[in-house]
Amino acid sequence: MLKKPVLLIILDGFGHREDEDHNAIKNAKMPHWNGLWNKYAHSFINASEEFVGLPQGQMGNSEVGHLNIGAGRIIQQDLERINSSIASGDFFKNAALINAFKSIKEKGKALHLLGLFSDGGVHSHLDHFYAMLKLAKQCDLKNVYVHPFLDGRDTPPKSALQYIEQLESHLKEIGIGKIASISGRYYAMDRDKRWPRIELAYNALTMGSPIYVSDPIDAIHKGYQREETDEFIKPTSIHDENQKAITIQDGDAVVFMNYRSDRARQITDALLQDNFNAFERQKKINISHYFTLTQYDQNDKKSSAIFKPTSVNNSFGEYISKLGLKQLRIAETEKYPHVTFFFNGGNETVYDGEDRILVPSPQVATYDLKPEMSAF
Repeated sequence: MLKKPVLLIILDGFGHREDEDHNAIKNAKMPHWNGLWNKYAHSFINASEEFVGLPQGQMGNSEVGHLNIGAGRIIQQDLERINSSIASGDFFKNAALINAFKSIKEKGKALHLLGLFSDGGVHSHLDHFYAMLKLAKQCDLKNVYVHPFLDGRDTPPKSALQYIEQLESHLKEIGIGKIASISGRYYAMDRDKRWPRIELAYNALTMGSPIYVSDPIDAIHKGYQREETDEFIKPTSIHDENQKAITIQDGDAVVFMNYRSDRARQITDALLQDNFNAFERQKKINISHYFTLTQYDQNDKKSSAIFKPTSVNNSFGEYISKLGLKQLRIAETEKYPHVTFFFNGGNETVYDGEDRILVPSPQVATYDLKPEMSAF
């Protein structure tokens, strides 16, 4: 008897809502989809909040969706794990962080906080920045610098002003910290090997950007004047004309505040790896301590994850492999980690009988310029 293949097709970003207002899916002409919908059985599942291991009120995202689908059960997400640690106070007792902070204080070095600064909750959360700043103050650090990456994808495209104003107010309130640079996530958080983008962000962090202003709010306004929304605001240093840019120096410590790994790996590699060759680094920094909220790469020995990975056993891929069946994962570059790493429970392992096909995503600035991507 011929065995038929089984297809699991994930329509990433697709959803169902009956209201037609502002509903592209409901208003689209999709005769094939509608025919399948009307002919075959179907059901709805929740893809946000506690149904996928997120806090109440938190929207889901692609990583979370693939992780839960692959696991076949609810997996507590890193956002919820970190929130719980902060609420319980355990976050502020982390020995590795405390020892590192004491070390840089004794040596007169600085602490730099990098990451996506918004409440979007997909890659990071601003509350985690505030918790880390609280710990830095608790350790009596004097030289603390924040390098926020602006969102505009998981938040409205022109919402950065409110977040940066909030950050500035918080820094004044607690009495430590200064915003040293800002960068749109388009540059600092590329995941598709568009290295010229990463290079601009890297240079701003290590040498200073040729674009500079004295006030971070002004940096955002100037970005808007250049018709750049938050995501696309060019890396900008924050300093007066007669001052040098505040950058990461030899011996400084860095904490990367993103808990989702896929858009944090490239800039981390540029900052850390000795054999990095994606672009020529004009200045290589010897960072004393490099912490990441979660593990970005299990093979990276130069960074330390504050929250260790949780194991997801008997995922769909592992189960299929144990049955001796074959499986094939196919995705474009943009979603390749999702159908492999995340679908396998955050596990880098390629199971026996598992093959993979990576279809390169088109080299365009933004996908609205080629919405079909590499489909044909």
